[in-house]
Amino acid sequence: MSELVTGEAVALELRPAKLPSRVLAVVLDLVAAVIAYVVVMIALALSTASLDEAAQTAAAIAAFLLLLVGGPIAVETLSHGRSLGKLACGLRVVRDDGGPIRFRHALVRGAVGVVEILMTFGVVACIASLVSARGRRLGDVFAGTLVVRERIPTGRTSFVPPPPPWLSGRFSGLDLSGVPDALWLAVRQYLTRMQQLDPQVGWAMAERLANDVAERTGAPAPPGVPPAAFLAAVMQERQAREARRAFTPNVPYGTAPSVAYGPSRLQGPAEAPASVPVRPVPQEADAERPSTGFAPPA
Repeated sequence: MSELVTGEAVALELRPAKLPSRVLAVVLDLVAAVIAYVVVMIALALSTASLDEAAQTAAAIAAFLLLLVGGPIAVETLSHGRSLGKLACGLRVVRDDGGPIRFRHALVRGAVGVVEILMTFGVVACIASLVSARGRRLGDVFAGTLVVRERIPTGRTSFVPPPPPWLSGRFSGLDLSGVPDALWLAVRQYLTRMQQLDPQVGWAMAERLANDVAERTGAPAPPGVPPAAFLAAVMQERQAREARRAFTPNVPYGTAPSVAYGPSRLQGPAEAPASVPVRPVPQEADAERPSTGFAPPA
């Protein structure tokens, strides 16, 4: 299951919502919309009693479209993806890139929802969500959106250890746009469980993941940096960029304002920029630093 970050940086590493919570949110939204529709219809019946049958039918159709179709679209647009049911269930609609939705996204979701939710009683939406890897219904597919869990129980969240202080900021120029979500998830799962692994097995796993990340970014890890520390530093850089992207939505995902990391990404002489030193880390210096959980096995 892939994880992502909302464009407003409400919380990091949000997970796609599962079908039961989405069904409950839709039911709550429909109950609220039906109650409002009944109240409006009673008011219309009293106010249009003197009109002919055609006018009453037109008013009923307009009320249906306004409350059961236009209402959810307006609510999701104004609340940036949180309707009444989603707010109660801790869910939120975001774009595929993690940013907040806009009117066009809510419009497509609402228009398709009339067919797959209202006309088919939710059967088509449930089937599409079960088939989709991220639980998306057809409206999400056409709109390019995703429903995520905005609230995650504290006891179930996994702690990603920070990198050693001497690695913070060393990968600010690394191009992360080519790293897929599946690899990010594997790196995160390793970092949260590396203390539970056998040292030799954990070291081999960290080397494999570090090589995969280096291959995707096009720049090898600096010599002398343990692979686990390299992964933690790259993960921290990714999270920092996602937080910055929340306030600068026009910045493409995975890119940084500075030059990309590594000699293969530089123009001119093949040397590293000053902000990204690649000199080897002396082993005796490692021994003097406090243990951070990233030391190589004995």
